Amino acid sequence: MEAVPRNPVETELTVTSPEQMRELGLKLAKLLRAGDLVMLSGELGAGKTTLTRGLGEGLGVRGAVTSPTFVIARVHPSLGDGPPLVHVDAYRLGGGLDEMEDLDLDVSLPDSVIVVEWGEGKVEELTDDRLQVWIHRAVGDTTDEVRHVTLTPVGERWAAADLSVLTA
Repeated sequence: MEAVPRNPVETELTVTSPEQMRELGLKLAKLLRAGDLVMLSGELGAGKTTLTRGLGEGLGVRGAVTSPTFVIARVHPSLGDGPPLVHVDAYRLGGGLDEMEDLDLDVSLPDSVIVVEWGEGKVEELTDDRLQVWIHRAVGDTTDEVRHVTLTPVGERWAAADLSVLTA
């Protein structure tokens, strides 16, 4: 992975394979703690679930991390003393936080790490603190595995986070 400085609050990485995306998730998991919200954005096939698979592995949670598209949310309990991972796919949800109330994310957040794919405009009200991750890839008929990942910390929780450890 290669880091490209963008501005003081963003970290930009280039990932060249699904394995590197999973490894990014492993590294990011070391920075996460209960109460964290991570929002993932990107085209279909960009690597959001692959990144989340690495997060789950790094957090030491139970169960295979797969796309929760059809069930909307999956809870992966911790196998140790860490927080559970709540993996949400908000793609099929149209409204804002009101439509997501049935998921009880506000109840789960203090004790869990919540990762939301396609959450823009839907879950920002959960907390003032979140890590926004954008995954950009070439679109169209391509076998290009290169992804450009931009991590943007939002709020006090992430203001002092050292995201440079993700490039090591």
